[in-house]
This record gives sequence, C-alpha cells and structure tokens, in this order.
Amino acid sequence: MTITDLPSPNFNDRKAPTRFVVLHYTGMETGQAAIDRLRDPDAGVSAHYVVEEDGNVLRLVDEDRRAWHAGVGEWQGETDMNSASIGIEIVNGGHDFGLPDYPDAQIDAVISLVKDILLRRELTPAAVIGHSDLAPGRKQDPGEKFPWRRLADAGGAIWPSLIDAESDDVESDLAKIGYGVSAGLPAVIEAFQRRFRPSAVSGDADDETRRLIKAVAAMSGH
Repeated sequence: MTITDLPSPNFNDRKAPTRFVVLHYTGMETGQAAIDRLRDPDAGVSAHYVVEEDGNVLRLVDEDRRAWHAGVGEWQGETDMNSASIGIEIVNGGHDFGLPDYPDAQIDAVISLVKDILLRRELTPAAVIGHSDLAPGRKQDPGEKFPWRRLADAGGAIWPSLIDAESDDVESDLAKIGYGVSAGLPAVIEAFQRRFRPSAVSGDADDETRRLIKAVAAMSGH
C-alpha cells in the first residue's frame, strides 16, 4: 500500500487516546472537489486519509493529530469522536449523487489501510465504525453499499452470525453495542440496519433486526 502525503491545515491536538476508526464517504460530485474541501482552511473539515476510486491513498492529517471529520455524535459514551478516532474518507458520491458502487480496488485499499491502523494501534475490529453509527439521524455514510461483510471477512470490522434469540430490549442492546440513543430509537435502528441489514433500512425493529441486534450486542465487550 502506497500512501501519498497531501497535507491539510485543518487539525489540532488530540484530547483523548485513539480508540476508533471511522469510515465516511466523501458525498461530493467528484473526489477532487472533496479533497479540495478537506484541505480548505475556510471549510473547517478534514480527515486523516482519503481513499480514491483507484485505490490511491492520501494522507491529509497525521494520525497523532485531531482531524475534523466526525462532528457531533458519540460512540460507546465518547462524545469527542474527533479526538478519539482516525477518520477515513472514501471517495464516493453518496446519497446525494446516486450512491455509486464502491470499486474493488478502492475497497481493497480500505481493507489494507484499516488493517494496518488496527495492527499499529493495537485495536480490535470492533473499533471500526461508520459515520452513521456515531451520528444516527444526521449522517448516512458510508451508506448501504459499503461492503461491511467483506471488510469483516478480512479482519477489519465485526460481522454477526444470525442467532435465534431476539433482543427483548432493543434500546438497551443498541446502547451496549455503542450507539447513542439520544437521536431517537427509529434513527438508531436505521443506522444499525444501514450497516448490518442494508437490504431493509426502515427504522423498524422487525424480527430479523432484533436477532441481529442481539447478536451484535453479544459481540460487544466494552
């Protein structure tokens, strides 16, 4: 994996140890437009890495610095997610531009980058989340087309086995996984489905969603 440095001025000092890796899509019409914005001092946003469609990886902010990618949100009780995470922007138009498929070369690069970060930072696959996980109801990225199962199969995220037992306390189990429930239960269920049941993103806790919630909660050891 080759990483090209393309520095952004949009960072400051971390205020917490790095515990998470957050995946985003850029959500703009072109990758170049997104990169320009992430490097614009007036925009006030950035990420540590950008992964382009061809698999090229750009480093905008050093991992030891606090990039400005997460915004308002929380995960596992942490509310300063910029301080506690490494942000990876994946070039993709997102929901505003047709939610394109992610090319194989791009996902291969994301897998390599994520696994490298986990190894160096001594983090487990459970540390890898989506922007939509930490900001339910506000963010949708990296979206339903992001191949979480493929990333998990490569050791870069978690993926549950469907079990027979259903969650009998959905809100409590979602909180156990790490979701902040202040956005309202339907929004949090939708965020969960966007990642773990992308074929049925409804915000409705049907039987299969309850089984998946139970299964993921059982994997959560924080």
